[in-house]
Formats: sequence, C-alpha cells, structure tokens
Amino acid sequence: MRSDLMKKGLERAPHRSLFKAMGYTDEEIARPLIGVVNSANEVVPGHVQRDLIAGAVKAGVRMAGGTPMEFPVIGVCDGIAMGHAGMKYSLASRELIADSVEIMAGAHPFDGLVFIPNCDKIIPGMLMAALRLNIPCIFISGGPMLAGKMQDKKVDLISVFEGVGSVKAGTMSAAALKQLEDCACPGCGSCSGMFTANSMNCVTEALGLGLPGNGTIPAVVAARLRLAKLAGMRVMDLVKKNVRPRDIATPAAFENAIAVDMALGCSTNTVLHIPAVAHEAGISLDLNLFNKISEKTPNICKLSPAGHHHIEDLDAAGGIQAVMKVISSLGVINEKAVTVSGKTVGANLKAARVLDHDVIRPPARAYSQQGGIAVLTGNLAPDGAVVKQSAVADSMLVNEGRARVFDSEDKAIDAILGGKIKPGDIVVIRYEGPKGGPGMREMLSPTSAIVGMGLDKSVALLTDGRFSGGTQGAAIGHISPEAAEGGPVALVREGDVISIDIPAKKLVLKVSNAELARRRKALKPWTPAITTGYLARYAKMVTSASTGAVFKD
Repeated sequence: MRSDLMKKGLERAPHRSLFKAMGYTDEEIARPLIGVVNSANEVVPGHVQRDLIAGAVKAGVRMAGGTPMEFPVIGVCDGIAMGHAGMKYSLASRELIADSVEIMAGAHPFDGLVFIPNCDKIIPGMLMAALRLNIPCIFISGGPMLAGKMQDKKVDLISVFEGVGSVKAGTMSAAALKQLEDCACPGCGSCSGMFTANSMNCVTEALGLGLPGNGTIPAVVAARLRLAKLAGMRVMDLVKKNVRPRDIATPAAFENAIAVDMALGCSTNTVLHIPAVAHEAGISLDLNLFNKISEKTPNICKLSPAGHHHIEDLDAAGGIQAVMKVISSLGVINEKAVTVSGKTVGANLKAARVLDHDVIRPPARAYSQQGGIAVLTGNLAPDGAVVKQSAVADSMLVNEGRARVFDSEDKAIDAILGGKIKPGDIVVIRYEGPKGGPGMREMLSPTSAIVGMGLDKSVALLTDGRFSGGTQGAAIGHISPEAAEGGPVALVREGDVISIDIPAKKLVLKVSNAELARRRKALKPWTPAITTGYLARYAKMVTSASTGAVFKD
C-alpha cells in the first residue's frame, strides 16, 4: 500500500504514535488510508452541508474496510465575489486548490482519495489535482440547490442579478426585488441552473470520475447521501484494483465530456477548465475540438439561464446518463470508456432512460443541431473567443454594431446602469483577462444588467474576461490574446464597427490592417494593476484563456 511509506516498519513507530495521538487504533492504521478532500466552509451555500456528505463518504469507506482521513481546501463563492475586486481571486483559487491537494497527498501518502467539491473553481481545481497525483480516487459533489419559487414561477440566483437591472430600468419595484432576494436561493447546494458549478459536476460524471447521479441529484435529498456512501465504498475497490484517474480520463473520455457539455449547453467556463484538467493528464485539447464536437452534437437541453428548466428537472428526467444515452445514438459517445463505477460507459447507459422528453429532447426536436457552446475566431480574437450560443437570441446570432470601449468591468457597469448604452451598441470590456485582471473576472453583473434593462436582444458584450455560467445574451468572452498581452482587443477604439457571426464562428473588427498597425505602434505597454501578493504572482505565471489559463510550465 502507498500509505506503508508513513506507517509500516520499525522506523515508522514515531509516525504511528502521531496517528494514535488522534485516536486511531492499530487496526485503523493497518487498513488502506483514504484522504477525504472536503471543501466545507460557512461562506459558500454549496458547501455548508458538506459535513453530512463527508460523514456519508467516511461511512462508506469504513464499510468497505478503509480508514478515512478528512482534510480541507479553500473555496470561493463566485456569486458573493461577483461585481467587485473579490472576483479577481476566483479563477486564481483554482491553482491554489490543486496545489494544496497535491501538498497534502504528497506529504501524507494516502492509498486513495475521495473528492467532495461543489462550486465553480473547486471542482476543476480538484480534478486537476486528481490527474496530477494519479492515485485511485472518486468524486462526489455536494449536489445542486433546488430552484426557488416566487408567485408560482421558478426563480434562481440569476433572477436576482437581473432584477437589479430591472429596478434600474423601472420595470420592477425595490419591494419586489427584496421578495425575490428572499426566495431565489431556498437552501444549500450549488446554484440551481446550468451554471459553472453544475456544469462541471455534470462534466465530471460524463468524464467517468463521478458515479451516475453525481451531477444532478439535489443537495438536500437522501439519494445524495446514499451516493456519497457508495462513493466511499467504490474508492476502496479502485484502490484494490489500482485504477487511477488517468486510466479513466483518457482522450476518449474528454471527448465524451465535451459532447455532454454541448448537449446540455453548459457554462462557457468549461472551455477554460476542461483543457486545464486535460493538461494535468498530459493531454492537449485544441479549442477547435469544441467546435468539431459541437457540429455533430445537438443541443437537447435548455436549463437556466438559457431556458426555464433547472438541474432538479434534469435529474427527474433521467440525469446525465439519459442525456448520454440520447447522444450516444448519434455516435458521439465512446461507450467503451471506463468509469469509477467499475463499468464502462456503455454498461452504465443500459439502465438509463429519458423520463421527460420536454427536459431532454430527442435529436429530432433539438433546440439546435449544434452544441450549446461555440468558439469564434477572427482578427479580433486570433486565438479564439467563446460564447454560449444556446443562450443567445436568434436576432443576435449575426450582428454588427459600434464599439463602446471600457478598460474595466466597473466602468462598463456604471455606463450600463447609468443608461449610457443604447440598442445596437457592442460593449467591449478589456484588460480583464487572466493576466490583465488579474484573475479573469466573471462578468455576470454587466450581462445581468443588460438583460434586466431589456437590452439583451439589441446589445452584445465582448471581453477578454469571462462570464458566469448564469450569463445569457450575446456575451462573448475569453478573447485571446488578451489586451494585457497586446492582443487586438487592446486596439479597439470607441465607435469602431465590430461584426459578430456566431453560426460562421467569426468575430471581426472592421478596421484596416494599416490602421491597426498604426494603433499598435502607439499602444502603451500594459502596467499591472496589482503588484504585490498572490495576484501579482498569479499574473506573472498564468497563460492565455485559449490554453485554459494554466500556469506556465
């Protein structure tokens, strides 16, 4: 056993003594030692119930003959960090999470790991750690939040963000917003739509590192606790058979995950995280792969913010396994890929069925014959940009307008809420990329303000930053290279004409090459906004959004 390095033999008597100081018996020490990686805290609603999930995991480990040992990692709530300087730390926390797990599992050689993530950067950070360490492991998320209800209408966190814009526009009262605020998030769990946290939990299940149900079973139901116990039991079999993450997360498995991503219309953040996770396994995923898989994978689900369904509805309709079964009939799922269940994808899918054809549509009634995400290129984004095309109004799929340019998110928000943005404008927010932000802030506040003020069918937003999974509208992010790296987005001027053609995957700044060359010559070097602390170090180490914003090798 790997853990023998710290517990077996005469020389390890001091080590065993330290284990006994915590109450472990000789029998417990002799068993396989399983690290339980828990992101519990009292800051993030997706994490407050994690003591129950961890308890169930540990019960499962013990039932199967192992000894669980729990340790924590940090976690940022993107919703609470949104719209202020706190959001600079969100993406940056992903690397710290991966590093901290590596440190704990490197210093204490566990035989296996059970990861309990839930929210936006915790999931990919833990996935990166799992593939970096490559010791037997399994994922069990904390589960999604239930949708709220206001006047017999389902609502969620995004409803509240958009309500702020509605109040500013005079279409909602402050009292109604207060009522919405009180009921939109009814309890613990990752926010209830197909936002980044739930997108990544679903991707984890499709990748094969989480059991069937990992992505969709609600946080507050007993089935989530039962799944946690099963995860604790399953990790022991993975340890016994020495099945490791890289045995499961193969190139074929990543293609399965991207296909599910496209069928669901997941968060654009998946285009950051999936390549970053693959990078840890030594697998390079070109952004073109997302478009190639999108071309043959129909968008068969529309969950909030793209539609009115929520994760609880997807779970009741058959969950991720049902989605995979539908698109597998189109030849986009590799059923031979192995999973932590001990079965192949195909074996798991035998029991899957669609229980609600309104939530999970058949391909003939797909919302579109292409997937929910598109990667755009052009002279404004030579290395790519990303849009959640399933959440874009038909009238905005092909669009041309004049640029309204802002060098920070805060200045753009002031202009939007101040009524300075008019129909037909294209808002450009730059110097918010991984390096320039630093931290590549999510732009839910400006996009929600645009929606709330009724401009989402007439105003587009472009940025080298990124968007929340809750963003809807013609919001195009991840523009690469970013402005801080001297990318073309740094050359855009007020009033320039920008052409957006999402079906053709094109993003073009309609300015001559000669004029762009003149502007580049006059461009002042980028000056970091933050020069001390972790964010300053992050800005020096981070790479482009087009490479998953991983650290330089």
